Amino acid sequence: MLQWLSEISWVAVGQIIMIDILLGGDNAVVIALACRNLPPEQRLRGIALGTAGAIVLRVILVLFAVALLKIPFLKLVGGLLLIWIGIKLLIPEDEGEEGVASPGHLWGAVRTVIVADLVMSVDNVIAIAGAAEQAAGHHQTGLVIFGLLVSIPIIVFGSQLVLKLMDRFPVVILLGAGLLGWIAGSLILGDPAVQRWTGSMPPSAAYVAGAVGAVLVVALGRWLGARKARAQVGV
Repeated sequence: MLQWLSEISWVAVGQIIMIDILLGGDNAVVIALACRNLPPEQRLRGIALGTAGAIVLRVILVLFAVALLKIPFLKLVGGLLLIWIGIKLLIPEDEGEEGVASPGHLWGAVRTVIVADLVMSVDNVIAIAGAAEQAAGHHQTGLVIFGLLVSIPIIVFGSQLVLKLMDRFPVVILLGAGLLGWIAGSLILGDPAVQRWTGSMPPSAAYVAGAVGAVLVVALGRWLGARKARAQVGV
């Protein structure tokens, strides 16, 4: 046991924990956005199911992450999908009688969490796998799994905190949707096919792409949300 502990790269362990803290916030935001319209008694269940599904997909991604990043148009499609999810999360949900959420709403939220997390997790998984490479070969798989396990409480508790902030400060909803747009813009610009078309870009281009994505999601989401609200009241 002591020999096993002495062989572990504690630098890699520390890096993995920091990666989870820094990058897990994005996932917590999308879970909070997707679950904010659930009844209070279903929120924790939605967070748990969404997180469980996302972690399973991350384990699968570990096997293919490096190869996936090199596939042209994959990040482009993922970025566009993330823009659509961000816009959709700003549009008010339809409710049943007496304002009770429909039975399928929980699974709709879980599905949204899993799809968005799948798009957002590739870079996260790559970062964890890269940190694990510093360890001995027979420890690398264990460190990657450790990184995924560490991300679970960060995402679960982080999303509950964001949910409470959204309930108290509605502007956090807009900020969360804007964050999804920012990530989407950065993903699209980082696609190999897009980079071949744009050529060499200055580092500031990533910030511009992120800002454009954030503005696009918030503007379209608010416009479509207002349009739907007017239609519901017959204006």
